[in-house]
Amino acid sequence: MVESKIATGDAADLVRRGALREAGAPAITPMSADDTGFKLRGLRWYIVGLVFLATLINYIDRLTLSTLAPVITRELNLSATDFAAIATWFLLAYTISQSLSGKLYDRVGTRRGFSISIIIWSLAAAAHAFARGVASLSFFRFMLGLGEAGNWPGAAKAVAEWFPVRERAFGMAIFNSGAAIGSIIALPLIVWLYTNFGWQATFILTASLGLAWLVLWLTFYETPERHKWLTEAERRHILEGQRVEQTTLEVARFVSEQRVAAEHAHTPFVEDIAAVTPEAVPVNAHITQAAVRWRDLLKYRQVWAIVLARFFTDPIWWLYLTWLPLFLNRVHGYDLKQIGLFAWVPFVAADVGSLFGGWISGYLIGRGWSVNGARKTVIGFAACLMPAGILAAYAATPLVALALIGVVLFGFQVWINNVQTLPSDFFPSRAVASVAGLGGTGAGLGAMIFTLMTGRVVDAVGYTPVLVIAGLLAPIGTLVLFALAGNIKTISLTQLDTPTLAQTQT
Repeated sequence: MVESKIATGDAADLVRRGALREAGAPAITPMSADDTGFKLRGLRWYIVGLVFLATLINYIDRLTLSTLAPVITRELNLSATDFAAIATWFLLAYTISQSLSGKLYDRVGTRRGFSISIIIWSLAAAAHAFARGVASLSFFRFMLGLGEAGNWPGAAKAVAEWFPVRERAFGMAIFNSGAAIGSIIALPLIVWLYTNFGWQATFILTASLGLAWLVLWLTFYETPERHKWLTEAERRHILEGQRVEQTTLEVARFVSEQRVAAEHAHTPFVEDIAAVTPEAVPVNAHITQAAVRWRDLLKYRQVWAIVLARFFTDPIWWLYLTWLPLFLNRVHGYDLKQIGLFAWVPFVAADVGSLFGGWISGYLIGRGWSVNGARKTVIGFAACLMPAGILAAYAATPLVALALIGVVLFGFQVWINNVQTLPSDFFPSRAVASVAGLGGTGAGLGAMIFTLMTGRVVDAVGYTPVLVIAGLLAPIGTLVLFALAGNIKTISLTQLDTPTLAQTQT
């Protein structure tokens, strides 16, 4: 029998030297120095551009109903409570699917996961054209939510795969800006399509965008380890600063496989793990990594910090995303044409906030700030902006209200861009999509409760109490986040894996 002499420090050294791939990867593949064949410089930016485009289409499909709400609620005789119920079915599916999609992406990978998500949401979006009342609209919104939720854990996983730590916040900002730009484009585009083709055809035309995107996705996307268009220089840059965590169990399994192979071949076995160089690791060496279970992730206060912060704060975004056209119609007398002309303005501020939030935290880190200091400073600053929504409730004119709502959405996008980066700040790649999905679940639960409350309050007394309460949510959510998260730093998931190295002997 051969006893493997492996220590935890040796395993960590092996990981740093690149012989093992990042946690959750199916194989250990040394980075090739071969730059032959077609190569595309800056490929990671094309990849995040595709994710940005998916997010933009996601929001166009999502906003078609809320943009046309003044027309559809009138034609189908829907009250604010009915509309809230329809929106809540979307949020229910969205909430369920956030966590399920996170597990799906961790299991089947980003490429296939995104393909599944966009097929579901595009077909569901087209089906809205055949809605005839509350029941059918609720069902189609539910299916739309199932598909659209996958965009966020999938995007977080794609950014974690393709960007080093110091660029991740900016990568997140780029794809998150798709939500804001999608909102900017959606309102005038949907109004124009409705004016020329009617509301049923509008749903079908906007849904077709997702299927066109799918062709581009399947053509372009692979992981960095598999992508033939990736230059060696960019491959090294992507790995720079990335957390490449291998649990001691993974190292033990790998060494065990090598030991068994050596015994069968009657060849010497390298017992000193430090002697294993990247060149010594076969390209086809596979390791098995069990998925991290939700119940295990929920043992971490950092996961609860993300979940509860989003529970309290995400309803702000959903409030304006779902209700802004109806708010402008019912409170300020805007017709559909005026909504198309002006309601997109706050989402311009949101887009600027998304890009600024990602840039400023990366800039601070580049200037020597710790990840903890940079993220918390930016998140705290953003939380202080969102109470501007309270003033919007009392604005005398629609333009003043829209300007104040713009401040709120700017702050929210700065905030969410950095909070969505926290899963990859805290956890290894194999858990990022699952943690992001759990955060989305918290966001969805909070949004559902707030949306249902909004419909009842609006039917009873109007929009003012809703906007006032929403203005208080961001400071509450941020205080909860800071209290539970503690110092923002890498967390090892080693304790979730068994057996230990000491137990892995023959």
